[in-house]
Amino acid sequence: MTATTTNTSFNNTAKQGAAEAPAAQWGGVFAMTLCVFALIASEFMPVSLLTPMATDLGVSEGLAGQGIAISGAFAVLTSLSIARIAGSMNRKLLLLGLTALMAVSGVVVALAPNYLTYMAGRALIGVVVGGFWSLSAATAMRLVPPQQLPRALAVFNGGNALATVIAAPLGSYLGSIIGWRGAFFCLLPVAAIAFVWQWVSLPSMPAQPRPASSGNALKLLKNPAVLMGMLAVSAFFMGQFALFTYLRPFLETVTHVDVSTLSLVLLTVGVAGFMGTSAIGTFLKWNFSRTMVGISILMAVIALALTFFGDDLAAVAILLGVWGLVATAAPVGWWSWLAKTLPADAEAGGGLMVAVVQLAIALGSTMGGLLFDTSGYRSTFFASASILLIAAFLAFLTTRFQRVTAA
Repeated sequence: MTATTTNTSFNNTAKQGAAEAPAAQWGGVFAMTLCVFALIASEFMPVSLLTPMATDLGVSEGLAGQGIAISGAFAVLTSLSIARIAGSMNRKLLLLGLTALMAVSGVVVALAPNYLTYMAGRALIGVVVGGFWSLSAATAMRLVPPQQLPRALAVFNGGNALATVIAAPLGSYLGSIIGWRGAFFCLLPVAAIAFVWQWVSLPSMPAQPRPASSGNALKLLKNPAVLMGMLAVSAFFMGQFALFTYLRPFLETVTHVDVSTLSLVLLTVGVAGFMGTSAIGTFLKWNFSRTMVGISILMAVIALALTFFGDDLAAVAILLGVWGLVATAAPVGWWSWLAKTLPADAEAGGGLMVAVVQLAIALGSTMGGLLFDTSGYRSTFFASASILLIAAFLAFLTTRFQRVTAA
């Protein structure tokens, strides 16, 4: 598939999806971006609060980290079935319902009297993650004209990056002042504002007729290029979250940072990620394959380096800053690949991508937790590096398969 053919196909599909929105409705785009911010903050808040949560709930840090895994598992189930379950439901009402469910999840987690209730709350946020992200690209096509679609998708990713900048260090800081439960409660006003803003700014979006393949997103895997790309995406996120989920206990037990320093290190990771998200477009235009392969290799090197320099605060801060720079930007590259590879199947492709990503996060955090509890942080970081190297190889193969398929 040549770049010209891909872009033409993408633009034609975008025109069809934007037929109901001849004028850009940026209020809706920004309202959804705020929802993305609250969603990402809710999903990964346990990363910065893992230690106090584990202590309060009476479980190990590895078990507390499974809150990331269960949200990922439920996101997988939801993303593969949301279009079929929602049927002819107006997409605006569906998005509002998911936003309300996000707030409910926050309350359940914040008030959880035991580990089981905590995991139930995390399962609810997984449902929201799977449903919201599956609909995001298709919704963007209905909010802006085709020529502004890339910008709208970049704004969505900006909400993701902003959450990465703020959520982890702020969660760690708030946790030290008002406790981890109070930190989760602080997300509720954000969810409420996102709900009202979407209610006011989103247009009515009746369900649209979908291609036959949308009935089962897994059918898309019959395309060899799609299958290889999804394998690469899976390996990347699995390797990333095998390490990232257990960053706080590593920093506290190996680097020996206090709460203030922990928040500063996490802020460094987030700020670097925001910068990376802003800059990756230039690299993707230069060479998609080299960019995505290079990111995975660089992250693998960082994972290994952390095992050697874990007790050196300056070195760890620099390494994690580079990690944040490339790790946060990588999803932008894979969503761009998806848009160009499946331009006519945005909803099904989005559901499949979310399922793959969340399943990979669940597997990565579970594996990382088991290794962390049984063999220590080094085994977790070595496993992360190994999987990221596999991701680099699969990313390289993805472009080769795409060329063969196009030919």
